[in-house]
Amino acid sequence: MRQMAVPYRSRMEIAVIIPAAGSSRRYQEGQSFGSERSKLDEDLGGRPVLHRTVELFTKHDLVSHVIVAGPADAAAFAQFTSRHADKLGLFGVKMCKGGAMHRYESVRNALALVPDSATHIAVHDAARPCVSVELIDRLFEAAAAGHNAVVPGVSVSDTLKRVGEEVAAKADDAVAAILGTDTSACARAHVVVETVDRAGIMAIQTPQVFEAGLFRRAYAQKNLDSTDDAQLVERLGETAGARAHVVVVQGEASNIKITRAADLAIARAILGLRPPVERDVMKRF
Repeated sequence: MRQMAVPYRSRMEIAVIIPAAGSSRRYQEGQSFGSERSKLDEDLGGRPVLHRTVELFTKHDLVSHVIVAGPADAAAFAQFTSRHADKLGLFGVKMCKGGAMHRYESVRNALALVPDSATHIAVHDAARPCVSVELIDRLFEAAAAGHNAVVPGVSVSDTLKRVGEEVAAKADDAVAAILGTDTSACARAHVVVETVDRAGIMAIQTPQVFEAGLFRRAYAQKNLDSTDDAQLVERLGETAGARAHVVVVQGEASNIKITRAADLAIARAILGLRPPVERDVMKRF
């Protein structure tokens, strides 16, 4: 990992929180592999997705602490630690139970394990294994330069439309019924309410990096319902000076989040990895 040429580098001690308590529900939709399969256990070049993600930070010289928040359920957490604790423990990674319902619960639980000595806290999605070293350094450099809340973002190139109510199919398609064609996707159509001006709109990614004190104040609020951690910092309303603002640095189109099964193939292509080779059935036992 290259050394960063930043003025406050020697003073930085970064703790990284990786929420990994999700159920992978959208990843399992429409797939034949069953409801128990987690996207974080999928193979990426001989290592699980989760390990690929964690290693991005355990190898960085500014990261002193990594905390992974696993499933909230006791049995699920036991299985999670059985699969991952030995390997991640070799890198000094701590593990805790995450939230049962919300992402912020996982982050809050992990935050309790961050030592007071940490100057900055970063939060990164467990299912984003493709973030580059260059992007991580770019975020850390911005934080070291005095920005207390830094997130990566990419400009939105697609047309955006806000939709409303769902529209039911007017009538059954007789031909489709005869052929046995599934028309359920058509039944999930929605009415367009308006086209949204995409000027100034950015899609926000992780990792997100925060000055530790600011992040702790954000998580001390009563209302923690949010779409990302930066939103909680925005909600504080600490606008006295530019350093309290959330700033966006250039992200990467390749920094995808594995959400659905098709995303795994994209992640492998980005990383230049081949899928695992299935053994012949007679050799599996």
